[in-house]
Amino acid sequence: MDLYSDGHRRGVVAAPHRAAIEAGRLVLIEGGNALEAMIAMAATIAAVYPHMNHVGGDAFWLFHEPGGRVRAVMGAGPAGTRARRELYRELGHDVIPPRGPLAALTVPAAVAGWIMALEAAHARGGRLPLSLLLGSAIRYANDGYAVTRSQARLTAEKLPELRDLPGFAETFLIDGKPPKAGDVLAQPAFAATLDHLVHAGLEDFYRGDVGREIAADLAAIGSPVTREDLAGARAGLAEPLEVKLRSADVFNTPPPTQGLASLKILALFDRLKVTAAETFDHVHGLVEATKPALRLRDRYITDPDRLPHPPDRYLADAVIDAEARQIDRRWAAVWPDPRREGDTVWMGAADASGLVVSYIQSLYWEFGSGCVLPRTGVLMQNRGAAFSLDRRALNPLEPGRRPIHTLNPALAVMADGRIMAYGTMGGDGQPQTQAAVFTRHVLFGQPLAEAIDRPRWLLGRTWGTPHTNLRLESRFDAALVERLIAARHDLEVLDEPYSDTMGHAGAVILRPDGTLEGAHDPRADGGAAGA
Repeated sequence: MDLYSDGHRRGVVAAPHRAAIEAGRLVLIEGGNALEAMIAMAATIAAVYPHMNHVGGDAFWLFHEPGGRVRAVMGAGPAGTRARRELYRELGHDVIPPRGPLAALTVPAAVAGWIMALEAAHARGGRLPLSLLLGSAIRYANDGYAVTRSQARLTAEKLPELRDLPGFAETFLIDGKPPKAGDVLAQPAFAATLDHLVHAGLEDFYRGDVGREIAADLAAIGSPVTREDLAGARAGLAEPLEVKLRSADVFNTPPPTQGLASLKILALFDRLKVTAAETFDHVHGLVEATKPALRLRDRYITDPDRLPHPPDRYLADAVIDAEARQIDRRWAAVWPDPRREGDTVWMGAADASGLVVSYIQSLYWEFGSGCVLPRTGVLMQNRGAAFSLDRRALNPLEPGRRPIHTLNPALAVMADGRIMAYGTMGGDGQPQTQAAVFTRHVLFGQPLAEAIDRPRWLLGRTWGTPHTNLRLESRFDAALVERLIAARHDLEVLDEPYSDTMGHAGAVILRPDGTLEGAHDPRADGGAAGA
């Protein structure tokens, strides 16, 4: 476990890859703020961890301002103008293909979020040039990066569905074969794109030369996203969702993310008044709180412009109180089969001024659509595969509609004045891992590193697996496992003591005295560092 605790009162960052950590730390050393540090980390993580995220994906920000306000930046790209149900039906598809050009059907909005975050950084005194913010990413993309074990494994596992897609083999294979961990890969076209943005500005990604090249490549491979779609891309500023617990005010992003589910789990569990960690009441209580939260997500969350009513109503005290009374403290409720997948990165940054940033960036599945645009090196997401071709569905495919996102960065302002940004990757596991880390650290006082390190569980799907039962890492106490089985949980104990299935979690904390703390998951390839 990598823990950072700083008495120098400058800043701290946490990420799933060392290169991203160093990029953010360099920005802090140069006098940048936490928002600027996160932009540098977001660009770098795309260059060195491309199986999990890229600039062809989406991203969401949650940040605490020095004055106490919490803001959400929503980088959710809509479906392209040509992304119509009729197109897919005419081509013989009953569902949206999860890979290939027809999966690359939504506008990538991650860079749009960077644009808005950079404006917010400048409003708070940030003055670092793009050459510094994007410099680390450019070097790694141009000179090469060492392939991580997770990229090597996932490339090999997913090779049959990826190898023949436009640009994939040229970018992510070596002599037509999956790379091994430690092999060096480069993304020279992506490096050139970032270098161009340094001189032309981030807006060029959508409305300049880069946008024109992206559109030309998308048209050439048959994607439904057009130049006009790119030119109209903007991130949005939204009010975050909030619940007030006994121990903290907790914030998360509104629809189309599943932030509502994450907050609902914590609110329901808070009503159970569990007094000890790692007990049956702790694990069973969180699992049972997860079930109504995910059911709500699957019947309610859609494009925010199409919601039947505001999401806050589901977090009202009377609603939470009533639902908490329905949780059986002894027996597991019957569990249906929700279907969500996703591969993602969460990263955090904080500085002593009071800026605390929770950030998440994703392609949806590993390597997204699998399509790498040759002129720009942009790896396109497949987030639009979450749409349905059934017009009666909750999230039917329509041009301009935003898909549902499993992404949801979290932030908590604790009763003792500490501010914590935290999050994870992992599909259905994101709300559950957030709840595990939060309850262990905030409610039960476990040290931050220990709270992230301890064994975790997952109800539902992640990482492309078909399983929806309750899975536990092997480090759980045998007596606890037996009691969960006796309570009728459909349960499986995994072989691994630390499983990628459980996601890669992290957190950064700003204390009232200005000192800083950060930690990241031993299941990932990163850590935390300060400046």
